[in-house]
Amino acid sequence: MADQVRAAGGVLHRSTDDGQTEVCLVHRPRYDDWALPKGKLDGDEHPLAGAVREVAEETGWTGVPELRLPTVAYDLPDGTPKTVDYWLMRAETGGPVQDTDEVDQVAWLSPAEAAARVSYADERRILEQVAALPPVTAVVGLVRHAHAGERKEWKGNDALRPVDELGRAEAERIGAVLALLRPSRLIAATPLRCKQTLEPLAALLGGTPIVQDSAFAEPADADEAPAKAKLGAHRLLELRDGRSVPVICGQGKVMPTMLATLRDESDPEPYKTPKGDAWLLTWSGDRLLDASRL
Repeated sequence: MADQVRAAGGVLHRSTDDGQTEVCLVHRPRYDDWALPKGKLDGDEHPLAGAVREVAEETGWTGVPELRLPTVAYDLPDGTPKTVDYWLMRAETGGPVQDTDEVDQVAWLSPAEAAARVSYADERRILEQVAALPPVTAVVGLVRHAHAGERKEWKGNDALRPVDELGRAEAERIGAVLALLRPSRLIAATPLRCKQTLEPLAALLGGTPIVQDSAFAEPADADEAPAKAKLGAHRLLELRDGRSVPVICGQGKVMPTMLATLRDESDPEPYKTPKGDAWLLTWSGDRLLDASRL
């Protein structure tokens, strides 16, 4: 079976002076088509990183991810399967197109105009979905702390158990991804390993301080974890103010119930999170539009 081709891109949007929304399409002379900005991943590049990079190269704009959009899957002419992951992105800063071999025109259009002009049905459906979305008002990054050895092998205070070599690599990788959200506040549960998980991200952000908050830490009594998780969900909603993007690092026994509570669901099982993995949470007002794994 042919290897799968992985690609990523985005629906880049901005507001006009009169408060209307415009989205960006690019024209590719090689295909003579109008399309969403997208491109192949570089090696083991994270799809979100690839999406932000491709949007910048093909449009000249830096996009800040806000919401996971549907993945498009199809077969190339030679039968090779291809998937393209998309995110909704807020246009932050603009400049000239970087990849002039690939793109010769950029158009900012209303979502309806873009849906009429785009050359591909799959991308038209994504644009129609974007047009139907309420405005995004808040984004939060939520990460579980990275690996920190085995609890049973640590002889000291468990709150002081540090991340191990694997954990340091995980913290570097997820930090690079979470930095794409342009966070301005970093909050860690009280154990040292939670703070250490956010340290590479803090460094990428120029030394943003990490504030510790016990609301996202596991209780000493495991039976109290569900109740503690609901308190954590309430605290997360307090931190989600829409004026800035917080990234929060919590612990594994509280995160599933916390996420299920935020989604008004009773089963925490779908929200179990491996160490060093993260979520992108997106709101419109009080409505949680999506919780997607990073």
